[in-house]
Amino acid sequence: MSLRGTREVSKNYQIFRLTGLLDAFSEPAFRKVIGNCIDEGPKDVVLVLSQIDFIDSSGLGALVQLVKQAQTGGGSLQVVTNPRVTQTVKLVRLEKFLSLQPSVDIALENLKK
Repeated sequence: MSLRGTREVSKNYQIFRLTGLLDAFSEPAFRKVIGNCIDEGPKDVVLVLSQIDFIDSSGLGALVQLVKQAQTGGGSLQVVTNPRVTQTVKLVRLEKFLSLQPSVDIALENLKK
């Protein structure tokens, strides 16, 4: 599989640290796994994409769906990026909607209380 990751769950939030490619090949499993975890809770989520080598339109679409899912459940989703991911997201003007953050610490501070 082209995408790997770990999940860390605390009382109020969960953090996913992902590596590899977030593309059309990995997107269905990514969306299903993260979506199920959002449903299980906690509802506030930090996706750490700083080790992602590539993201395509399928990956961006999955991120948009996951943000909406978290918000519908009363939570939020923060995305920690690297320059490559940030550039791709900015091309489609989703940087504010996807709550791009430079670090996990800042993302945690920005989670809804």
